[in-house]
Amino acid sequence: MDFTFTDEQRMFRDTVYRYCREEIAPLCEEADLKGEFSFEVWRRLGAMGLLGLPIPEEYGGGGADFVTCCLAGEAMGHAGIDGGHTLALGAHTYLCAANIMLHGTEAQKRRYLPRLATGEDIGCMCLTEPGCGSDAAALVTAAVKKGDRYVLNGSKTFITNAPLAKVFVVFATIDRARKHKGITAFIVERDFPGISTGNPMHKMGCRCSTTSEVFFEDCEVPEENLLGGEGKGWEIALGGVEWDRSVLLSPFLGNAMFMYENCCRYANQRWAFGQPIGEFQSIQNRIADMRIFIEAARLAIYRVAASKDNGVMLNPLLASVNKMYVGDRGFEMCSAGVDLFGGYGYIHEYPVERGMRDAKLGQLGGGTSDIMRMIVARYMLM
Repeated sequence: MDFTFTDEQRMFRDTVYRYCREEIAPLCEEADLKGEFSFEVWRRLGAMGLLGLPIPEEYGGGGADFVTCCLAGEAMGHAGIDGGHTLALGAHTYLCAANIMLHGTEAQKRRYLPRLATGEDIGCMCLTEPGCGSDAAALVTAAVKKGDRYVLNGSKTFITNAPLAKVFVVFATIDRARKHKGITAFIVERDFPGISTGNPMHKMGCRCSTTSEVFFEDCEVPEENLLGGEGKGWEIALGGVEWDRSVLLSPFLGNAMFMYENCCRYANQRWAFGQPIGEFQSIQNRIADMRIFIEAARLAIYRVAASKDNGVMLNPLLASVNKMYVGDRGFEMCSAGVDLFGGYGYIHEYPVERGMRDAKLGQLGGGTSDIMRMIVARYMLM
Protein backbone atom coordinates (compact mmCIF):
# COMPACT_ATOMS: atom_id res chain seq x y z
CA MET A 1 0.00 0.00 0.00
CA ASP A 2 1.19 3.50 -0.80
CA PHE A 3 0.55 6.01 2.01
CA THR A 4 2.46 8.80 0.32
CA PHE A 5 1.09 12.16 1.38
CA THR A 6 0.59 14.96 -1.10
CA ASP A 7 2.77 18.06 -0.89
CA GLU A 8 -0.27 19.98 0.30
CA GLN A 9 -0.93 17.47 3.09
CA ARG A 10 2.70 17.54 4.25
CA MET A 11 2.72 21.33 4.28
CA PHE A 12 -0.55 21.35 6.20
CA ARG A 13 0.80 18.90 8.78
CA ASP A 14 3.98 20.96 9.25
CA THR A 15 1.98 24.18 9.57
CA VAL A 16 -0.32 22.69 12.22
CA TYR A 17 2.68 21.29 14.11
CA ARG A 18 4.53 24.60 14.20
CA TYR A 19 1.44 26.59 15.14
CA CYS A 20 0.47 24.20 17.94
CA ARG A 21 4.02 23.95 19.30
CA GLU A 22 4.50 27.72 19.39
CA GLU A 23 1.02 29.07 20.08
CA ILE A 24 -0.89 26.39 21.98
CA ALA A 25 1.39 23.85 23.71
CA PRO A 26 2.90 26.46 26.09
CA LEU A 27 -0.59 27.00 27.55
CA CYS A 28 -1.24 23.32 28.19
CA GLU A 29 1.09 22.61 31.12
CA GLU A 30 -0.60 25.08 33.46
CA ALA A 31 -4.06 24.00 32.31
CA ASP A 32 -3.21 20.35 33.01
CA LEU A 33 -1.85 21.18 36.48
CA LYS A 34 -5.08 23.00 37.28
CA GLY A 35 -7.22 20.37 35.58
CA GLU A 36 -9.05 23.12 33.71
CA PHE A 37 -10.36 23.47 30.19
CA SER A 38 -8.64 26.42 28.51
CA PHE A 39 -10.92 28.62 26.44
CA GLU A 40 -7.81 30.30 25.06
CA VAL A 41 -6.55 26.97 23.73
CA TRP A 42 -10.01 26.37 22.26
CA ARG A 43 -10.03 29.79 20.63
CA ARG A 44 -6.64 29.19 19.04
CA LEU A 45 -7.68 25.75 17.78
CA GLY A 46 -10.70 27.40 16.21
CA ALA A 47 -8.61 30.19 14.68
CA MET A 48 -6.49 27.54 12.96
CA GLY A 49 -9.62 25.89 11.54
CA LEU A 50 -9.06 22.65 13.44
CA LEU A 51 -12.46 22.56 15.15
CA GLY A 52 -14.31 22.33 11.85
CA LEU A 53 -11.72 20.53 9.77
CA PRO A 54 -13.95 17.82 8.17
CA ILE A 55 -17.01 20.09 7.87
CA PRO A 56 -17.77 21.17 4.28
CA GLU A 57 -16.70 24.68 3.39
CA GLU A 58 -20.28 25.74 2.70
CA TYR A 59 -20.99 25.31 6.42
CA GLY A 60 -17.86 27.12 7.55
CA GLY A 61 -15.47 24.16 7.81
CA GLY A 62 -12.34 23.01 6.03
CA GLY A 63 -13.75 20.15 3.95
CA ALA A 64 -10.78 17.92 4.79
CA ASP A 65 -10.59 14.19 4.08
CA PHE A 66 -9.83 11.41 6.60
CA VAL A 67 -6.08 11.38 6.02
CA THR A 68 -5.76 15.15 6.43
CA CYS A 69 -7.78 15.01 9.65
CA CYS A 70 -5.43 12.30 10.95
CA LEU A 71 -2.41 14.42 10.05
CA ALA A 72 -3.87 17.28 12.07
CA GLY A 73 -4.49 15.05 15.10
CA GLU A 74 -0.99 13.60 14.89
CA ALA A 75 0.54 17.08 14.59
CA MET A 76 -1.35 18.35 17.65
CA GLY A 77 -0.18 15.49 19.85
CA HIS A 78 3.34 15.68 18.47
CA ALA A 79 3.51 19.40 19.24
CA GLY A 80 2.78 18.74 22.91
CA ILE A 81 -0.90 19.62 23.20
CA ASP A 82 -2.27 17.66 26.13
CA GLY A 83 -4.71 14.80 25.66
CA GLY A 84 -7.52 16.70 27.35
CA HIS A 85 -7.80 19.38 24.70
CA THR A 86 -7.37 16.94 21.80
CA LEU A 87 -10.06 14.76 23.40
CA ALA A 88 -12.38 17.77 23.68
CA LEU A 89 -11.75 18.52 20.00
CA GLY A 90 -12.42 14.91 19.03
CA ALA A 91 -15.75 14.76 20.86
CA HIS A 92 -16.80 18.15 19.50
CA THR A 93 -15.68 17.78 15.88
CA TYR A 94 -15.93 14.09 15.09
CA LEU A 95 -18.61 12.74 17.42
CA CYS A 96 -20.99 15.71 17.42
CA ALA A 97 -20.47 17.93 14.36
CA ALA A 98 -19.54 15.08 11.99
CA ASN A 99 -22.66 13.12 12.95
CA ILE A 100 -24.80 16.14 12.08
CA MET A 101 -22.78 16.59 8.89
CA LEU A 102 -23.32 12.97 7.81
CA HIS A 103 -26.90 12.37 8.97
CA GLY A 104 -28.54 15.74 9.45
CA THR A 105 -31.12 17.42 7.26
CA GLU A 106 -30.13 20.51 5.32
CA ALA A 107 -31.92 22.66 7.89
CA GLN A 108 -30.04 20.96 10.74
CA LYS A 109 -26.69 21.42 9.01
CA ARG A 110 -27.29 25.11 8.43
CA ARG A 111 -28.53 25.65 11.98
CA TYR A 112 -25.73 23.88 13.85
CA LEU A 113 -22.60 23.34 11.75
CA PRO A 114 -21.40 26.94 11.22
CA ARG A 115 -21.19 27.68 14.95
CA LEU A 116 -19.70 24.24 15.70
CA ALA A 117 -17.11 24.67 12.95
CA THR A 118 -15.71 27.80 14.57
CA GLY A 119 -16.01 26.51 18.13
CA GLU A 120 -18.43 29.27 19.06
CA ASP A 121 -20.72 26.47 20.22
CA ILE A 122 -19.21 23.37 21.83
CA GLY A 123 -20.68 19.97 21.01
CA CYS A 124 -20.71 16.49 22.53
CA MET A 125 -22.16 13.02 21.98
CA CYS A 126 -24.22 11.21 24.63
CA LEU A 127 -24.17 7.43 24.30
CA THR A 128 -22.65 5.79 27.41
CA GLU A 129 -24.96 5.24 30.38
CA PRO A 130 -24.27 4.34 34.04
CA GLY A 131 -25.56 0.80 33.48
CA CYS A 132 -24.16 0.16 30.00
CA GLY A 133 -20.82 1.26 28.64
CA SER A 134 -19.41 -1.44 26.40
CA ASP A 135 -22.91 -2.88 25.88
CA ALA A 136 -24.19 0.30 24.27
CA ALA A 137 -27.16 -1.46 22.67
CA ALA A 138 -28.60 -1.99 26.16
CA LEU A 139 -29.13 1.72 26.80
CA VAL A 140 -32.33 2.62 28.64
CA THR A 141 -32.72 6.36 28.08
CA ALA A 142 -36.21 6.52 26.57
CA ALA A 143 -37.74 8.75 23.90
CA VAL A 144 -41.54 8.89 23.68
CA LYS A 145 -43.29 10.66 20.81
CA LYS A 146 -45.91 13.16 21.99
CA GLY A 147 -47.45 15.26 19.27
CA ASP A 148 -44.79 17.21 17.41
CA ARG A 149 -41.99 16.44 19.85
CA TYR A 150 -40.17 13.65 21.66
CA VAL A 151 -39.86 13.48 25.45
CA LEU A 152 -36.57 12.06 26.74
CA ASN A 153 -35.99 10.52 30.16
CA GLY A 154 -32.77 8.92 31.40
CA SER A 155 -29.13 9.72 32.01
CA LYS A 156 -25.71 9.46 30.42
CA THR A 157 -22.24 9.33 31.97
CA PHE A 158 -18.59 9.97 31.04
CA ILE A 159 -19.72 12.53 28.47
CA THR A 160 -16.78 14.59 27.21
CA ASN A 161 -17.56 18.33 26.89
CA ALA A 162 -20.97 17.96 28.58
CA PRO A 163 -20.49 20.73 31.19
CA LEU A 164 -19.65 23.24 28.43
CA ALA A 165 -21.69 21.94 25.51
CA LYS A 166 -24.50 23.79 23.81
CA VAL A 167 -25.24 21.02 21.29
CA PHE A 168 -25.75 17.38 22.32
CA VAL A 169 -26.13 14.41 19.95
CA VAL A 170 -28.14 12.06 22.16
CA PHE A 171 -29.00 8.39 21.70
CA ALA A 172 -32.22 7.04 23.20
CA THR A 173 -34.56 4.14 22.55
CA ILE A 174 -38.08 4.46 21.24
CA ASP A 175 -38.77 0.79 22.03
CA ARG A 176 -36.50 -1.35 24.25
CA ALA A 177 -38.11 -4.52 22.92
CA ARG A 178 -36.57 -3.74 19.52
CA LYS A 179 -33.11 -3.60 21.15
CA HIS A 180 -30.59 -1.89 18.85
CA LYS A 181 -33.26 -1.37 16.19
CA GLY A 182 -35.10 0.96 18.56
CA ILE A 183 -32.15 3.26 19.19
CA THR A 184 -32.71 6.74 17.79
CA ALA A 185 -30.53 9.86 17.70
CA PHE A 186 -31.57 13.42 18.51
CA ILE A 187 -29.97 16.87 18.47
CA VAL A 188 -30.60 18.43 21.87
CA GLU A 189 -29.77 22.03 22.74
CA ARG A 190 -28.59 23.19 26.14
CA ASP A 191 -31.61 25.44 26.65
CA PHE A 192 -34.22 22.77 25.90
CA PRO A 193 -36.42 22.17 28.98
CA GLY A 194 -35.44 19.07 30.97
CA ILE A 195 -31.72 18.69 30.18
CA SER A 196 -29.04 19.24 32.84
CA THR A 197 -25.44 18.22 33.47
CA GLY A 198 -23.63 17.04 36.58
CA ASN A 199 -20.47 18.32 38.20
CA PRO A 200 -17.24 17.85 36.21
CA MET A 201 -15.45 14.60 36.99
CA HIS A 202 -11.85 14.64 38.18
CA LYS A 203 -9.84 12.30 35.95
CA MET A 204 -6.41 10.68 36.05
CA GLY A 205 -5.47 11.95 32.60
CA CYS A 206 -6.84 14.15 29.84
CA ARG A 207 -7.60 16.47 32.74
CA CYS A 208 -8.33 19.55 30.63
CA SER A 209 -11.38 18.00 29.01
CA THR A 210 -14.58 18.52 30.97
CA THR A 211 -16.51 15.30 31.61
CA SER A 212 -19.79 14.80 33.45
CA GLU A 213 -23.12 13.07 33.60
CA VAL A 214 -26.09 14.32 31.56
CA PHE A 215 -29.66 14.05 32.83
CA PHE A 216 -32.92 14.10 30.89
CA GLU A 217 -36.10 14.67 32.87
CA ASP A 218 -39.10 15.06 30.58
CA CYS A 219 -36.74 16.76 28.14
CA GLU A 220 -38.76 18.04 25.18
CA VAL A 221 -37.06 17.74 21.77
CA PRO A 222 -38.82 19.13 18.68
CA GLU A 223 -39.58 16.58 15.97
CA GLU A 224 -37.32 18.45 13.54
CA ASN A 225 -34.37 17.60 15.80
CA LEU A 226 -34.66 13.89 15.09
CA LEU A 227 -31.32 12.90 13.57
CA GLY A 228 -31.35 10.39 10.71
CA GLY A 229 -34.82 8.97 11.36
CA GLU A 230 -36.40 6.71 13.96
CA GLY A 231 -34.45 3.53 14.64
CA LYS A 232 -31.35 4.78 12.82
CA GLY A 233 -29.39 5.63 15.95
CA TRP A 234 -27.45 2.39 16.11
CA GLU A 235 -26.18 2.86 12.57
CA ILE A 236 -25.15 6.42 13.43
CA ALA A 237 -23.35 5.26 16.57
CA LEU A 238 -21.48 2.56 14.65
CA GLY A 239 -20.54 5.13 12.05
CA GLY A 240 -18.66 6.95 14.79
CA VAL A 241 -16.32 3.96 14.86
CA GLU A 242 -14.93 5.15 11.53
CA TRP A 243 -13.71 8.32 13.21
CA ASP A 244 -12.74 6.59 16.47
CA ARG A 245 -10.54 3.97 14.80
CA SER A 246 -8.63 6.50 12.68
CA VAL A 247 -8.89 10.22 13.36
CA LEU A 248 -9.45 9.95 17.12
CA LEU A 249 -6.44 7.62 17.41
CA SER A 250 -4.10 10.06 15.67
CA PRO A 251 -3.47 12.33 18.71
CA PHE A 252 -2.35 9.22 20.61
CA LEU A 253 0.18 8.61 17.84
CA GLY A 254 1.27 12.24 18.13
CA ASN A 255 1.61 11.89 21.91
CA ALA A 256 3.84 8.85 21.38
CA MET A 257 6.06 10.86 19.04
CA PHE A 258 6.24 13.66 21.61
CA MET A 259 7.22 11.15 24.31
CA TYR A 260 9.76 9.46 22.04
CA GLU A 261 11.55 12.72 21.22
CA ASN A 262 11.69 13.72 24.87
CA CYS A 263 13.13 10.31 25.75
CA CYS A 264 15.80 10.49 23.04
CA ARG A 265 16.83 13.96 24.18
CA TYR A 266 16.98 12.92 27.83
CA ALA A 267 18.93 9.74 27.04
CA ASN A 268 21.64 11.88 25.44
CA GLN A 269 21.72 14.52 28.18
CA ARG A 270 21.43 12.44 31.36
CA TRP A 271 24.70 10.95 32.54
CA ALA A 272 25.22 7.99 34.89
CA PHE A 273 28.32 5.96 35.64
CA GLY A 274 30.45 8.27 33.52
CA GLN A 275 28.43 8.19 30.30
CA PRO A 276 25.08 9.23 28.79
CA ILE A 277 22.40 6.74 29.77
CA GLY A 278 21.70 6.31 26.06
CA GLU A 279 24.90 4.24 25.91
CA PHE A 280 23.28 1.51 28.00
CA GLN A 281 21.63 -1.29 26.07
CA SER A 282 18.53 -1.36 28.27
CA ILE A 283 17.87 2.29 27.39
CA GLN A 284 18.58 1.64 23.71
CA ASN A 285 16.07 -1.21 23.75
CA ARG A 286 13.38 1.10 25.12
CA ILE A 287 14.13 3.72 22.48
CA ALA A 288 14.04 1.10 19.72
CA ASP A 289 10.71 -0.30 20.93
CA MET A 290 9.23 3.20 20.98
CA ARG A 291 10.23 3.81 17.39
CA ILE A 292 8.87 0.43 16.31
CA PHE A 293 5.52 1.25 17.92
CA ILE A 294 5.34 4.64 16.21
CA GLU A 295 6.00 3.19 12.77
CA ALA A 296 3.50 0.34 13.21
CA ALA A 297 0.83 2.63 14.68
CA ARG A 298 1.22 5.11 11.84
CA LEU A 299 0.70 2.36 9.27
CA ALA A 300 -2.36 1.06 11.12
CA ILE A 301 -4.04 4.45 11.49
CA TYR A 302 -3.41 5.70 7.96
CA ARG A 303 -4.42 2.40 6.40
CA VAL A 304 -7.92 2.87 7.83
CA ALA A 305 -7.98 6.59 6.91
CA ALA A 306 -6.79 5.99 3.34
CA SER A 307 -9.35 3.22 2.88
CA LYS A 308 -12.15 5.53 3.97
CA ASP A 309 -10.99 8.23 1.57
CA ASN A 310 -11.08 5.63 -1.21
CA GLY A 311 -14.66 4.75 -0.38
CA VAL A 312 -13.94 1.36 1.21
CA MET A 313 -16.33 0.24 3.94
CA LEU A 314 -14.74 0.07 7.37
CA ASN A 315 -13.49 -3.41 8.27
CA PRO A 316 -14.57 -3.99 11.92
CA LEU A 317 -11.84 -6.58 12.43
CA LEU A 318 -9.11 -4.26 11.19
CA ALA A 319 -10.54 -1.30 13.10
CA SER A 320 -10.58 -3.29 16.35
CA VAL A 321 -7.01 -4.49 15.83
CA ASN A 322 -5.92 -0.87 15.31
CA LYS A 323 -7.74 0.41 18.39
CA MET A 324 -6.40 -2.37 20.60
CA TYR A 325 -2.83 -2.02 19.32
CA VAL A 326 -2.63 1.75 19.63
CA GLY A 327 -4.32 1.67 23.03
CA ASP A 328 -2.34 -1.14 24.65
CA ARG A 329 1.07 -0.71 23.07
CA GLY A 330 0.82 3.07 23.21
CA PHE A 331 0.29 3.05 26.97
CA GLU A 332 3.12 0.54 27.42
CA MET A 333 5.40 2.79 25.37
CA CYS A 334 4.55 5.83 27.46
CA SER A 335 5.04 3.87 30.67
CA ALA A 336 8.47 2.82 29.40
CA GLY A 337 9.21 6.48 28.81
CA VAL A 338 8.51 7.26 32.45
CA ASP A 339 10.81 4.36 33.43
CA LEU A 340 13.56 5.82 31.23
CA PHE A 341 13.39 9.12 33.14
CA GLY A 342 13.51 7.30 36.47
CA GLY A 343 12.40 9.43 39.43
CA TYR A 344 12.20 12.51 37.23
CA GLY A 345 9.59 10.76 35.11
CA TYR A 346 7.26 10.60 38.10
CA ILE A 347 7.11 14.33 38.70
CA HIS A 348 5.64 17.12 36.63
CA GLU A 349 8.97 18.78 35.89
CA TYR A 350 9.12 16.69 32.71
CA PRO A 351 6.12 16.09 30.40
CA VAL A 352 6.39 12.30 30.28
CA GLU A 353 4.19 11.74 33.34
CA ARG A 354 1.38 13.68 31.66
CA GLY A 355 1.91 11.71 28.47
CA MET A 356 1.48 8.43 30.32
CA ARG A 357 -1.65 9.60 32.14
CA ASP A 358 -3.22 10.78 28.88
CA ALA A 359 -2.26 7.58 27.03
CA LYS A 360 -4.22 5.40 29.46
CA LEU A 361 -7.49 6.57 27.93
CA GLY A 362 -6.51 4.80 24.71
CA GLN A 363 -7.21 1.50 26.45
CA LEU A 364 -10.58 2.60 27.82
CA GLY A 365 -12.35 5.20 25.70
CA GLY A 366 -14.30 4.40 22.55
CA GLY A 367 -14.35 0.69 23.36
CA THR A 368 -12.03 -1.01 25.84
CA SER A 369 -9.15 -3.19 24.73
CA ASP A 370 -11.02 -6.24 26.05
CA ILE A 371 -14.01 -5.39 23.86
CA MET A 372 -11.65 -5.00 20.88
CA ARG A 373 -10.25 -8.47 21.57
CA MET A 374 -13.77 -9.86 21.79
CA ILE A 375 -14.62 -8.40 18.38
CA VAL A 376 -11.42 -9.78 16.85
CA ALA A 377 -12.10 -13.23 18.32
CA ARG A 378 -15.67 -13.25 16.97
CA TYR A 379 -14.46 -12.59 13.45
CA MET A 380 -11.68 -15.16 13.71
CA LEU A 381 -14.01 -17.89 15.01
CA MET A 382 -16.88 -17.38 12.55
